[in-house]
Amino acid sequence: MCLGYYHPSAMRTGKKSHLPRHVTKERIRVIKNFMPTQNAAFVGSIPENYDRYLGPVLFDPYAADLVSRLNVSADASVLELACGTGIVTRRLRDRLGSEVRLIATDLNDAMLSYAARKFKPEDAIEWKQADAADLPFADQSFDAVVCQFGLMFVPDKEKALSETYRVLKPGGTFLFNVWDAIEYNELAHIAHTIITDFFDDNPPDFYEVPFSFHDVETINSFLSAAGFSEMQFALLRLPAVSPSAEEAARGLVHGNPVINVLRERSESSIPEIEAAVADTVADQCGDDPVCARMQALICNASK
Repeated sequence: MCLGYYHPSAMRTGKKSHLPRHVTKERIRVIKNFMPTQNAAFVGSIPENYDRYLGPVLFDPYAADLVSRLNVSADASVLELACGTGIVTRRLRDRLGSEVRLIATDLNDAMLSYAARKFKPEDAIEWKQADAADLPFADQSFDAVVCQFGLMFVPDKEKALSETYRVLKPGGTFLFNVWDAIEYNELAHIAHTIITDFFDDNPPDFYEVPFSFHDVETINSFLSAAGFSEMQFALLRLPAVSPSAEEAARGLVHGNPVINVLRERSESSIPEIEAAVADTVADQCGDDPVCARMQALICNASK
């Protein structure tokens, strides 16, 4: 039986504070710049594979949770950052009233275009390509900003959080989530381990990026520096359920930019890598269906 649970002991609150002693300026500098360009290239067939094979397994369960935490008035304006293929966008539009203005943004045009094709004109989504570190919106424009699993990919997190604070109205909410350490996320850990074994001399580092930004005190420090005065954190474990190990492996290999690196280094090895990932997923998490552990940190910050 595949079970997920909410970890109440992980609820934490934070208030504006100075940098914790162990969170050094060097640590923040590394986090700010930890994303090579190829790790942001969600292009070609990646959006489709991401949406089809990873969306229902990894992202929609957390989208449902994240959106359930958002409470805004009927005439609110909501901004979504890093909307990807529109998984959270769909949840937001279904939950929010028709009078709520919803703007969905992403830096990656391929992902944004894929997302927009999933919606009808009557859904009234405003789509805009935008850099989270340089938002093209006026000060105090939004009642809430929502971002699912996007902040880890932003090189300049300090600037992105300052921009989020700037566009929020007084009393507004910034609601976001980030993955916990990769060791708590079985499917990604399996894929990263297998790929590393194939390229042990210089392994692709994509899977290090999504799981690089989960320390509560570090995140709290970034938020405080941006101006947020009150933060809440909750750790949430959910089951990652896929119809089969084969489909899970397809998404893990072809549904993110790691596939670009694999094609550059050894395209002929991709079927072998994918098969190895599928076999290991089946061995460790079952098959038909797959049921794996995943864990993320949910954050709510107020202006």
